[in-house]
Amino acid sequence: MALEQLSDVVQRCQALPDDSYTSEDHDVFTISGRTCIEEGDSAQVLSIVLDEKNQEIVRCMGWNLLPPLIQVLMNKDSEKLSQCLAIFNHLLQTCRPKELLIGLLEQLEQDDPVAIAESLHLLLKPLQRVLLCLGSRKASSLGMTLCSVLDQLAKLPLPHTKEQEEDDVFSLCRCCNDITDFVKPFVQEARQNLQNREGNIQRADRVGGELGRDKEDELRTELLKFCMKTLSHTLLEAQLKDPDTLPESPLRDFATDILSSLSAVGESLPSLVFQPLLRRRQVPGFLEEEVRYPKESLACLAHLLFVHHLAADAFPSVFSPVFALRCNMEHVCLLLSRTEESRIQKGLELYEKSLVRVEDGSLPADLLEIRSFLTVPQNLVKVMTLCTRHDLRTRGLKVLQLSIDKLNTEAKYNFFQYMLKTSSHSGVEGYVIKNIKNQIDAALQPGNSNSWFEGAQLLPLLRKVLVLPDGPETDLLQYLDRIMESLNLLRYLVIRDKVTENQTGIWTELYKIEDTFLKPLRVGVNMSRAHYERELHDTLATKRGKVKAESMLSVSVGKEKLPNMTSESQIQALHSALHTFDMIESVLVRIEELTEVKENL
Repeated sequence: MALEQLSDVVQRCQALPDDSYTSEDHDVFTISGRTCIEEGDSAQVLSIVLDEKNQEIVRCMGWNLLPPLIQVLMNKDSEKLSQCLAIFNHLLQTCRPKELLIGLLEQLEQDDPVAIAESLHLLLKPLQRVLLCLGSRKASSLGMTLCSVLDQLAKLPLPHTKEQEEDDVFSLCRCCNDITDFVKPFVQEARQNLQNREGNIQRADRVGGELGRDKEDELRTELLKFCMKTLSHTLLEAQLKDPDTLPESPLRDFATDILSSLSAVGESLPSLVFQPLLRRRQVPGFLEEEVRYPKESLACLAHLLFVHHLAADAFPSVFSPVFALRCNMEHVCLLLSRTEESRIQKGLELYEKSLVRVEDGSLPADLLEIRSFLTVPQNLVKVMTLCTRHDLRTRGLKVLQLSIDKLNTEAKYNFFQYMLKTSSHSGVEGYVIKNIKNQIDAALQPGNSNSWFEGAQLLPLLRKVLVLPDGPETDLLQYLDRIMESLNLLRYLVIRDKVTENQTGIWTELYKIEDTFLKPLRVGVNMSRAHYERELHDTLATKRGKVKAESMLSVSVGKEKLPNMTSESQIQALHSALHTFDMIESVLVRIEELTEVKENL
């Protein structure tokens, strides 16, 4: 039935003038032709398609046969595979490129990862062939195709392990290779257009003529958009393996090809990476700066260059480590501000690689006037305290310490003040105070004297450290890290600094410290101990059944109400809190003993 309908409509259309077929002719041809292919009559369809008398019909309507043909080609197990492939190739040769493009792109849209990989592998070469037939009018069509291709690629799972990438378990690596092959002739054409344009401009300059220097190359624009989208999606999500771990890496090769394509279309990789500091020339065209060069794309590019050293031959080594750090801080700031673990990891890696080349103690204090040099530490605090991955939290702490080591003495002093003011986290504040102690210790060594961590300059910093945030009512458990490091610092000072020398000024400041820190802390310890002893008594009474279960007192630690726990767990938590208060008090007593002895000398 379907074959008869197809033969009838073809015979009727043979008598019509070229391209004068009705919508009914199109519908009958489409439905009957597709049904014939689905029912296995592809040999008869091939005969009709190849008939010389039907070539105009095929040219106008043949592209409608693409859906069932592509399904057969993707399944690969049909007996009619060779016949369907012959029909498909003839349609590519005969049909109009614009209609073929639409038909192929419609079949590119899939949802299942296996189908996505197969459709990309099957259709990219035909799409390339069709686009090349469009000649100089292909730029917008290429852009639409690349956008669809990358949307499909984004649906594929990324390989996370070396074995997954080697085995290409999700076929993503094969798709990346197919995309590289697909885009290659268009990149070569854009490079040639750029060279021709530069040659024309040079000739115009020699003869004093004017040439349209500001005319935008649309092909170059579409390829630039493709490269930027690849950087900000696939390559930003992927974790590339080092050559030592994976000598042959398809993903690393794909990233290298993208960077090569950027260079080929006239983009300077150093200029892209250093865009936050270098004032870029005005680029003509309809794309605004931040659309043309998305910040996430540039951050990924910086990561590929500085962490993985891709395209190193295209990157001059004349830039100083401090200049490179300044530029990369904007990229690091962006990456660390995200919540996705892949971006956080790349931000930490880029920051670390940018810092290691900088000499210790060399970064001046005026760098802290640059917004990113203060925002990045804030983002690091969030990583260290909120990130769910332990390895990223640990690495965040390591990078924070590395960044501190690179600051000069004045910069360290200002940085510590800033962190104490903004971190709002006891653990981070305790870590900063520990660094302050280390800097004071270094300053007190013979020959290492400096004006920032001793004498009058040190006292304002000590006043920010040796204070209880909420006076006697401070939650000692919540602020435990900060309090213990503050006490350790004070104990160190009264041991290390002699009363007669008073290099740190601690002995003239001690009476103020007693009023603002030591006395309120002792009151707070006594209040907290009394509270927790009462809680412990009530909990023990409850356990013995002397109090009804429904009247059990809840226990709060650090302003957080503990979840429902067994009596044993509650008792253990309360004993732990009381032990903490004893520990704080023991250091307090030791400090008091040391000050009394030294003051009496």
